[in-house]
Amino acid sequence: MSNGLDSISDADLAARAAWLHYAGGLTQSVIAQRFGISTTRAHRMIARATRDGLIRVFVDASVSSCIALEDRLCARYGLAHCTVAPDLAETTPTPMRALGQAGASLLMRLIAQHPGEAIGIGHGTTLAAAVEYLPGCEGGETRFVSLLGGLTRKFAANPFDVIHKLAEKTGAEAFLMPAPLFANSADDRRVMMAQDGLREIMKTIESVQVSVVGIGSVQLPGSLARANVFDPDTPLDKLQAEGARAEVLGQFLDANGARVPTPYDGRVMAVDLDDLRGREVYALAGGSNKTEAIDAAMLSGVFTGLITDEATARRLVDDVGARNDPAGQ
Repeated sequence: MSNGLDSISDADLAARAAWLHYAGGLTQSVIAQRFGISTTRAHRMIARATRDGLIRVFVDASVSSCIALEDRLCARYGLAHCTVAPDLAETTPTPMRALGQAGASLLMRLIAQHPGEAIGIGHGTTLAAAVEYLPGCEGGETRFVSLLGGLTRKFAANPFDVIHKLAEKTGAEAFLMPAPLFANSADDRRVMMAQDGLREIMKTIESVQVSVVGIGSVQLPGSLARANVFDPDTPLDKLQAEGARAEVLGQFLDANGARVPTPYDGRVMAVDLDDLRGREVYALAGGSNKTEAIDAAMLSGVFTGLITDEATARRLVDDVGARNDPAGQ
């Protein structure tokens, strides 16, 4: 007697087996009986689904050491929310797997908590990783809007890809700012902002009450350095020499979180950082080359939340945190 599976492809069968195992809680032997196959084949199908990236695991639990770090970071920076992703023993300077999964979890939570609202989205490889780890979910009436331009330059993480993949995975509307990160002049910026398309994008950004952005380091090398967005006579190392320690939405901050005047002021195609004050703003950032930049950005007072990795959190509270850390006194 046929089990009804003869016409189903191996890939679809693997997906069904994985669904029954992970979501339905069925054992491999029960799945094998249901499909009329051997337990060994059921095991192989589930393994295939995992290998093909069909499985996204979110563990709804907390690690006590990470909770302690979260509390200290909230106290140090006056944050309403902090998530420290546990160490996954990654060997790269930026632990993309840990940060990507933590960022995906944040995006899922924001979609659920802000139905029908616009959510502002920044750029960067870390945010791109979060979108990559985001499972397919129903976005409903949620809209995503890019908070800054970046179309005409070589970005390590193409902003269009981030917005496009968000729309693809959630079915929600997504709006890209059709502009470079920096206009050639302040006059050019005014002309561009007067265009109907950009004017509508800025109106949407004005309605945004929650945003997720990355933090750029001015230390070389980095994705910001590779983006090729800077004038030849004002490279990153010159900005660093003038006191810049962090870049957020094309705007630069010193070690105390204060704005650093640069030749790009008045030219950046992005929402002004000061306009985000009083809203819900999350930073998704981490890695060995981002500690100083994250500290500077958090001291700006713009951010209400931080998602980072365990090693970076320890550096922030132990190495950098000697400066007026209430929990460390």
